[in-house]
Amino acid sequence: GKTAIKEGKLRQVFLLFILWSAISGQIHYSIPEEMHKGSFVGNIAKDLGVDEKQLSNHGLRIISNVGKIHYFALNANNGHLQTSERIDREEICGRAEKCILKFQVLNEYKLKLYGIEVEIIDINDNAPQFPVGEQEVEISEMSASGFRVPLMEAHDLDLGINSIQGYQLTGSGHFFLDVQMGENGIQHPALLLKEPLDREEQSVYDLILTATDGGDPFRSGTAQIKVRVLDANDNAPIFNQPIYEVTVKENIPKGSTVATVSATDLDEGLNGEVKYSLRKVTQFHSPQFLLNSTTGEITLTGSLDYEISSLHEFEVEAKDGGGLSDRSKVIITITDLNDNAPELIVNYFTSSISESSPAGTVIAILNVQDQDSGVNGEVTCSVPNNLPFRLERSVDDFYSLVTAGTLDREHMPTFNITITGTDNGIPPLSTTTVIALQVLDTNDNPPVFEKTDYTFYLVENNHRGSLIFSLRANDPDWEENARITYSIIEEQTGNFPLSSYLSINSETGAVYALNSFDYEEIQEIRFLVKAQDGGSPPLSSNVSVTLFILDQNDNAPEILYPSPPTDGSTGIELAPRSSEPGYLITKVVAVDADSGQNAWLSYQLTKATEPGLFTLGLHTGEIRTSRFLLEKDAFKQSLVVLVKDNGQPPLSASVTVTVVLADNIPDTLIDLSNISVPVDHTSDLTFYLVVAVAFVSCLFLTFLLVLLAIRFHRWRKSQLCGNGGVNFSGVPVSQFVGIDGVRAFLQSYCHEVSLTSGSRKSQIFFPIGSCTNTLTPQQAPSKPDPLKCSAFRVWEC
Repeated sequence: GKTAIKEGKLRQVFLLFILWSAISGQIHYSIPEEMHKGSFVGNIAKDLGVDEKQLSNHGLRIISNVGKIHYFALNANNGHLQTSERIDREEICGRAEKCILKFQVLNEYKLKLYGIEVEIIDINDNAPQFPVGEQEVEISEMSASGFRVPLMEAHDLDLGINSIQGYQLTGSGHFFLDVQMGENGIQHPALLLKEPLDREEQSVYDLILTATDGGDPFRSGTAQIKVRVLDANDNAPIFNQPIYEVTVKENIPKGSTVATVSATDLDEGLNGEVKYSLRKVTQFHSPQFLLNSTTGEITLTGSLDYEISSLHEFEVEAKDGGGLSDRSKVIITITDLNDNAPELIVNYFTSSISESSPAGTVIAILNVQDQDSGVNGEVTCSVPNNLPFRLERSVDDFYSLVTAGTLDREHMPTFNITITGTDNGIPPLSTTTVIALQVLDTNDNPPVFEKTDYTFYLVENNHRGSLIFSLRANDPDWEENARITYSIIEEQTGNFPLSSYLSINSETGAVYALNSFDYEEIQEIRFLVKAQDGGSPPLSSNVSVTLFILDQNDNAPEILYPSPPTDGSTGIELAPRSSEPGYLITKVVAVDADSGQNAWLSYQLTKATEPGLFTLGLHTGEIRTSRFLLEKDAFKQSLVVLVKDNGQPPLSASVTVTVVLADNIPDTLIDLSNISVPVDHTSDLTFYLVVAVAFVSCLFLTFLLVLLAIRFHRWRKSQLCGNGGVNFSGVPVSQFVGIDGVRAFLQSYCHEVSLTSGSRKSQIFFPIGSCTNTLTPQQAPSKPDPLKCSAFRVWEC
């Protein structure tokens, strides 16, 4: 009961004096071993400066190592560090002077690691124990005083003051205890003979060996020593050396000879025969070694592993046939080999990161472990140099994978980051792990047009709603950040806004015409097209667009001079009769609202009163005389001038120019301004020609009917006269041609019509050469007979 009370007080003292300190980013706590599950260790939230109210936002958690016992837990409600398992210092750290458990706490909000050290303080929870409960010792009755026999040693798992501090021997006055201190601080008890023994007096002695530690309260352990008195055996076996130290590699095969012990006994016979036996030192050492009792060879029966135990220590006893013995210690040191590859444990990682993340952003936190020791356990971690990442060592063997620079999703959208851990052993061993990382897009690229400026052409008189051109911009971003909308930046075009002329499809960039363009009104439109993505905030770019309107031949030439009459009169141009060839009469001036070849004008003289009297410049429109003027030339000359452009198809306009041939204006020409010219000269002339032809045809038919009637009348009269005896001997036979003569007359009949403009009077002339040749020239009348003429001419003056 007193022991339990003292242990409880000791624990309270330790709890009251828990210390923590932040040294190189680490927090240190100290607790005694054997605390109950759920015991308070420390307030991590407070020590890290985290408000308990915001504890859930920071995401504090302990990073656990795979395959290891988790002795501590973090209370998510209050941020307290508590024990989660029973902690036995001796089981965890063995004989180590200091027992420190290390782990890491991750602040997920800050992505920062904090090293935690919990030192386990030893308490006196283990009593000294002997390997066996009884040891038999044989001593010859011939042994002299001071004869020394080694005794088994007790072991205490505690350390320091709590370990074995002394031995006591009770049970007989013939013996006393000799305790010697070894090099490693371990006490070695031995039984010394105080006075000679007499087997016949007493053959067996029962002694009690007690081992005591220095704890408070102290603990002790006992063993029974049974001493048997033998008959005379003068010499005990003696080992060649008190301690055998051997160093072997951990990869030696089973059955290999590790060491050979040897002891010498000077006796002969049975008393000189030495047998060897193995004594177990601690309960933690498994029987991995076999000792040949005859030869003293120690062979390996199991497998050595430096990572499990780097040192094996046990005792070897040599006993002769007479019962005398000696002991020696064997220490086997295991040499570490690089037989364990490093282990990479990823404690935290993110599968995606924004491309706008700054350099140094934490992507993953990993722990590297190597079960080997020394240089074989020193591990170097690395990532490929061609990747924008680096490893930073944080706490102990923890590394943080961080960005080494800015990322660009458009250049590399995903990464498979291979992390390699290589130890420094010979040959080196390595291991790899791959972290897949996706780079998330940010709106860091504005839309870019294929060209810096655009030029398009459109023929005027286009249809409304027709497609003019299409623009396209590219955005290397992703999804919404790459969704482009197009718009036209509003500008004023003439008297109307640009939106009344053009419309753009916001999704495709196609530009349509809202109205029909007229080149004569708009020849060129300059505006900006804006491409804007759907990011937040949105990015945009503008491009300059020039739209040229191409001319179409949709305007006929317009004659400026001479101007068309408005009151039915026409302008008069005066040409002196003394004019020489090339004299400039006037100039026809015309313009065309079109442009280019559609506005190239040419002039043609399509009608003239006296053809050949005047010339017209093909491209100048100048009217000049081509010869000297004659008296017979008409006083009034009418010229029809056609002005034609060079379009396809060509358009034209015409004007009538009246030229008066006179040296001066007489009084009779004062009213010449009243001379009117038909608006459509060509149409009036045609009308007159049709009327003249119709008139001549009617006259011709009337003439035929009259001629036939006369011929018939004469034939009828000749028949009547013949029947009545009338004699026509005085009349020439050729004057009565009959029906055949009429037919011949019709076949030889011809007429010619000649009309001139400006006169509405006609005359019929009968040329002499067209009359019948039945009369002699002397009989021909001075004026032709209309009824005997076979041709006539109509003249219009």
